[in-house]
Amino acid sequence: MLTACGLGFAPAEGGAADRAPKVSRAQIRITPGDGAREVRPDDPFTVEAEHGRLTSVRVADGEGAAIDGALNPDRTRWQPRDRLALSAKYTVDAVAVDGDGRRAAKHAVFTTLVPRNTLVGYFTPEDGQTVGTGMIVSLDFNRPVADRAAVQRAISVTSVPAVDVEPHWFGDQRLDFRPRYRWQPGTAVTLALRLRDVEAAHEVYGVQHKDVRFTVGRDQTSVVDAATHTMTVRRAGQVFRVLPVSAGAPDNPTYNGAMVVSEKLRLTRMNGDTVGFGGEYDIPDVPHALRLTRSGTFVHGSYWAPPGTFGSANTSHGCVGLYDVKGGGDATPAGWFFDHTLVGDTVTVVNSHDRTVAPDNGLGGWNLSWRQWVSGG
Repeated sequence: MLTACGLGFAPAEGGAADRAPKVSRAQIRITPGDGAREVRPDDPFTVEAEHGRLTSVRVADGEGAAIDGALNPDRTRWQPRDRLALSAKYTVDAVAVDGDGRRAAKHAVFTTLVPRNTLVGYFTPEDGQTVGTGMIVSLDFNRPVADRAAVQRAISVTSVPAVDVEPHWFGDQRLDFRPRYRWQPGTAVTLALRLRDVEAAHEVYGVQHKDVRFTVGRDQTSVVDAATHTMTVRRAGQVFRVLPVSAGAPDNPTYNGAMVVSEKLRLTRMNGDTVGFGGEYDIPDVPHALRLTRSGTFVHGSYWAPPGTFGSANTSHGCVGLYDVKGGGDATPAGWFFDHTLVGDTVTVVNSHDRTVAPDNGLGGWNLSWRQWVSGG
């Protein structure tokens, strides 16, 4: 009787064993691995080949856009040229070959960190605005910035024609930019925000990636002389008009120094409670108001003061008052100045009995020397 046990049959030459595919010795390692979540932008991201070389690496974001990267000279390691983005999904497909030309492939998908705390910079001036030659670019951040260098590197202010524009920090939540001298009329300025995915503080990441463009208009400067109760308005250095004013009273003098118009309000409410004057005044309809400081200094129309006050006495709580009528008149001194003023125009107060305005009180940076300004970057 014959049985199969003990019978040894060698496979015929060219049989099934010879036809079995041989596995590539190349091994692909993707870091972070397939399925990884909450990957930080600065975590390692590499595609590596062992016992072989990479022939192709394709990385795409959640929208299918390819991510640029580079291979090392022996094609065993691929790395992206830029950091990973936050709140993103990445798909990786890699192919490698071993020394015999046998191919290996690997696929991976991972997602990056969704930040719980984001940094936003609120900027002045607005996109598309035409501003005065004294404009200072200012950003207020919604959270304290611990890594000022990283944030500063992600923001630039450039102009055509080109001038040197330097940054200055006021504390950890405000960053301003200005040139050494006032802008020339006609200058085109671009504020480039590249804050997206920049770690400004521990687990606080920027979200903005945009350009803000504005244009510098004609050159107008004004000087308020608190002693003579006048405001001299100049265009391109030539006297344009002299207006009678009433500055701050002796008990509440107007700040000295250069201030920049940062806001124009045809009608606004002014309440002494909001600026430390208690219930001394509450005027619901102040006309032609031009903001000079954050603390509440304005050039504005005044319909409640007798006309003879302007040009002869200082009676305000620190603002610069111009004659006006209730509701605001187009032909009044206040109406004329409002209509002929741009955000970014400079108003300088002299001969007042108060100190010079602080450089961070509004856009007061022109009160710092260039050396002081540059040292704050």
